[in-house]
Amino acid sequence: MPKRSPSPLHRATTHWSTSRRILVGAIVITVLLAVAGFAAWFTGRGEQHASGQAPSAPAPSAPAETAPKPSAGTGSVPTPPKLADPLAYARASAVMLWSYDSRTTTRDQQLAGMNAWMTRETKYTDWTSISGQVPDPVLWSRMADNAQHATATVGEAHFPSAFKQALAENPSALTEAYIYAVTVTGKQTIAWKDGGGGAEDRSVTLAVQCRPGSDCALVSIAPSIAP
Repeated sequence: MPKRSPSPLHRATTHWSTSRRILVGAIVITVLLAVAGFAAWFTGRGEQHASGQAPSAPAPSAPAETAPKPSAGTGSVPTPPKLADPLAYARASAVMLWSYDSRTTTRDQQLAGMNAWMTRETKYTDWTSISGQVPDPVLWSRMADNAQHATATVGEAHFPSAFKQALAENPSALTEAYIYAVTVTGKQTIAWKDGGGGAEDRSVTLAVQCRPGSDCALVSIAPSIAP
C-alpha cells in the first residue's frame, strides 16, 4: 500500500455517475427551495476531487439503500450533539462524516450511526447523499483487513455567500423548513496497519435543519462546495 492514499470514503464518491450526482442535486434543490432561491446553486454536479494516485474503487452504496437499525450499536460513530446552532452542528457533522474506524465498526454500524444524525422529517431528509459516503461492503471489508481508520479536525464553518444573499432578499423563506446551508473546511488524517497513513484537506457544504426550540439535524450533503 502506498504511503499516502486518499480515503476510500472520498474515493467512493469521486466515482459517482453523472446520473447519481444529478439525482442528489435534484433532492437538495427540493429541500432548499423551501428555504430560498439559493437552491438553484445546487443544480451543479460539483467538482470531482480525484487523485492521480487513487486506484479504482468498487461502487459506493446503492442509492436506494435504507439505514440499518442501530440494534447492533453504532461502533465508533459518535452520537449527535444537542446543538441549536447550525454552524456548530455542521462542524460536528463534518467531523463525524470524515471519521471512521473499520477496526471496531462494521459497515452497518457506520450507517446506523450516521443515520442518527439525520432529520426525522421525511419531507426533507436526503439519506442517499449521506449513505453514499460509505463504501460498499467489499471495500469496507478490505479497509477492515488493513485496520484502516480516520480522524478529522475542523478549521472553519460559514454560511455560503449565495445562501446569505438569498436570505437577505427573502428572510421569511427560512421559516418554512429552517434549513441552513453551511460550508465546512478541515483535515482528515488516515492510518492503517504497518504504519501506513496520510492526511488531506477536506471541504463540504451541508444542509442542516435547526428549528426553533429543537436540536439541529443533518439534512443533506451538497454535490459541490459553495463558497
